Amino acid sequence: MTTIHDADILLVDDNPDLLALVTDNLHTAGYKTVRTAADCAAAQAEFARRRPELMILDINLPDGDGFALFRDLRARADVPALFLSARDADADRLFGLGLGADDYLTKPFLMQELLLRVQHILQRTYRAELHRAPVLTLGDCRVDLHDALVRRGDGTTLPLTATERALLQKLADERGHIVTYDALCGAVWGADYYGYENSLNVHIRHLREKIEPDPGRPQWLVTVRGIGYKLMGEMTS
Repeated sequence: MTTIHDADILLVDDNPDLLALVTDNLHTAGYKTVRTAADCAAAQAEFARRRPELMILDINLPDGDGFALFRDLRARADVPALFLSARDADADRLFGLGLGADDYLTKPFLMQELLLRVQHILQRTYRAELHRAPVLTLGDCRVDLHDALVRRGDGTTLPLTATERALLQKLADERGHIVTYDALCGAVWGADYYGYENSLNVHIRHLREKIEPDPGRPQWLVTVRGIGYKLMGEMTS
């Protein structure tokens, strides 16, 4: 995992609308892989198929409860977890944290708060691994993909938005090669990215304003007309 946005997140809740809402917001925030399950059996199957880096678990599930599910999954691997539940009693919150969960958030909740808690859990848990995140060098401009910061040769430091960072990560992973419009949209907004094509062009323009010496004549983030974009530059540790 190079950045927290590479984390594989397993989201378990029996409310399909909430699953869709949280998944969409995680994708928009830059997280690439969000798998969902609506009950304990499906969650156990997803966990067995591939161990996630973070679990977000509801407590009230149709075939069991999140506390028992957490104990079962944690017995297989030490994966950080956040409980997401309508149970707001102190006893439930303390019980969940006492089991070893990393956080507990009650419904209804602010989506931004959930995203911040996810961010903090991943940063805290995988700090040593993330410390080795690479830096993208574009002439005298250096982009730290971990901290989402652009450091220009004139000493200016500019932050990247989550969407800009996700786009740049995808381009950096394929640097020197063409990345199609569809591949970029899919990496940032997931499988249901239709309608985001115009937004992609706007985000690319903003990226160029941050990383290019002359955004009107890009030399690092170039357009391959009718196909997509290509990023040049070098990746260093």
